Amino acid sequence: VQLVESGGDLVQSGGSLRLSCAASGITFNNYAIAWFRQAPGKEREGVSCISIGDDFTAYADSVKGRFTTSSDNAKNTVYLQLNSLKPEDTGVYYCAATAVLYPGYPFSRSDYEFWGKGTQVTVVS
Repeated sequence: VQLVESGGDLVQSGGSLRLSCAASGITFNNYAIAWFRQAPGKEREGVSCISIGDDFTAYADSVKGRFTTSSDNAKNTVYLQLNSLKPEDTGVYYCAATAVLYPGYPFSRSDYEFWGKGTQVTVVS
């Protein structure tokens, strides 16, 4: 199983980025894919989640209305569109996959079996 993130960059505050997570080695439709991020000195936190089979999505309160997650099933890829970026969005963004998603608590790190290596997002003011 492999999850590969891409699309991280350095951007100005208010800018946009699109991150990609390409998955291989899993039956894509059977999984939920989440994005987590980790800022220096802080714990890894959940940002967004999409359940591929039923399009259920969830977002952290801090990104609602600014970030959007989507999937392209033909490409086994999940995207995270980041708009209206703020310096506090800076961090390494990881995608993770789970075959068992609990919709009431979608960002429990221990539920995610597979992780990518991350892509750096830096937002400067």
